[in-house]
Amino acid sequence: MMTVNEVSKLTGVSIRTLQYYDKIGLLAPAEYTGAGYRLYDDAALEKLQQILLFRELEFPLKDIKEIVTRSDFDKRKALDQQIGLLELKKEHIENLIDMCKGLKLRGVRKLDFKAFDISKIDEYAKRAKEQWGKTPEFKEFEEKDKNRTDSEKSDMMADFMKIFEEFGAMKDSDHASDKVQAQVKKLQAYITDHFYHCTDEILFSLGKMYTGAGEFTDNIDKMGGEGTAEFVYQAIKVYCGK
Repeated sequence: MMTVNEVSKLTGVSIRTLQYYDKIGLLAPAEYTGAGYRLYDDAALEKLQQILLFRELEFPLKDIKEIVTRSDFDKRKALDQQIGLLELKKEHIENLIDMCKGLKLRGVRKLDFKAFDISKIDEYAKRAKEQWGKTPEFKEFEEKDKNRTDSEKSDMMADFMKIFEEFGAMKDSDHASDKVQAQVKKLQAYITDHFYHCTDEILFSLGKMYTGAGEFTDNIDKMGGEGTAEFVYQAIKVYCGK
């Protein structure tokens, strides 16, 4: 048995998050001590690992809860999908590294946007979500995306990233200023028009993802300059009343 503190240190998952998982019925501890402290056994740790794998695939917690409690849940298949996704992300990061090395050698400012192509990762995530169930937002995105040509998709993503470039030009402004909040509204409207209905709740979740380090943060900061992703997140927090 491990205490909640020990599980947090072992996995990197905060104590508050573990407590929240217990509260919503996603991950209950094996038992509680007489003093009310949570204790976790190997089965609970295995389930936590499954949850973290699906979080890496960017599944909402409510969908993860439904998936891992299914009678037909295949742990091995879920792990195989996670391995495949990580391999694609590794390839994507290596492409970005090669691009940066090339720019350093050439000494030019022209960017090779092929390095930012995450279509394979998106396609893999799509297949995984088709396997484990669709959210309404995913269904809407699928419907909107099915008839788009590659050229249309490329133009759409260029326009999307342009929004973050515009955010970058506003970084010296107050997050709550009219022009910054109008830009957040523009971002939300763009997502709704081109991807799926973007509620304030979804927008806030996206904001956290933008500033969560990794490729999202890097790509946004490349468009708007260092700190843009964090600026966008703080502006979204104001917009959503967080």
